[in-house]
Amino acid sequence: MVQQAFTVTLADILRAQQRLVGGVLDTPVLRSATLDLLAGAELFFKCEHQQVTGSFKARGALNAVLSLTEAQARQGVATHSSGNHGAALAWAAASRGLPAYIVVPENAAIVKKRNISRYGAEIIECESTLPAREAALAAVVARTGANFIPPYDDARIIAGQGTTGLEVMAAVPDLDDIVTPVGGGGLLAGTLLAVADGPQVYGAEPAMADDAYRSFTSGVRVLSHTPKTMADGLRTTLGALNFEIIQGHCAGILLVSEAEILAAMRLIWEALQQVVEPSSAVTLAAVLRYPEQFNNRRIGLILTGGNCDSSF
Repeated sequence: MVQQAFTVTLADILRAQQRLVGGVLDTPVLRSATLDLLAGAELFFKCEHQQVTGSFKARGALNAVLSLTEAQARQGVATHSSGNHGAALAWAAASRGLPAYIVVPENAAIVKKRNISRYGAEIIECESTLPAREAALAAVVARTGANFIPPYDDARIIAGQGTTGLEVMAAVPDLDDIVTPVGGGGLLAGTLLAVADGPQVYGAEPAMADDAYRSFTSGVRVLSHTPKTMADGLRTTLGALNFEIIQGHCAGILLVSEAEILAAMRLIWEALQQVVEPSSAVTLAAVLRYPEQFNNRRIGLILTGGNCDSSF
């Protein structure tokens, strides 16, 4: 499988922004006086759970698909994904009339598998470990000749996700901080590059899937093995390219508990009337857990997805 060269710049993000015009939504920014009071700060929620396919992943996926040459496009696309990237890639491929093949771990949320199927992609299930995903994907690529579109560790994906940061700053130009979830790290890396020399940018992560935190604090990329967090979109290992970007630019990685994630989901529903998945709620959970970090500051929080099972 041939991946994109591991380079990405602000210019790439600006080109992605132009490429995505008319394809993805400029999602709204919401406020809540109740949550401001609770946090002791001014909070601005970027609603990527209202994005096409229900998550920010549509940005990177469409940027990658539109970057393919005509010859490449005829082969279709393939990836491995816990759900949101898979659905986004299936949608992006369908928008260009391409076949898509999505390797999905057996423990992926049912709603996310359903979203992938909705856009006509072929689903291949496998065990939930990264080696199992990669082996299943390699078999698919060998069988179909499809182009591998990584879920996060790819310049095209990072550039697409970085357009979220551009929109946040256009909507609220005087932010002090931005907090994004971090799993594979594409959104955090893209946001860091998009708002360089602007607000401080933090990643928020479940304590039960703390590979980004351990990588950031140790200076050595740490692999994650089948974490059990409810935030299924953040169970992935931090990507190698993303680790390098995060290590050089990020203000810090903030850990939150499962109980804090669930409480934040409920607060977002009660105060904003928005349904978000656990992976989104880590941002609010982090701001509430670390008041000394964020008191009296203006903070952008990226709500990354709304594809969650009704059991929450």
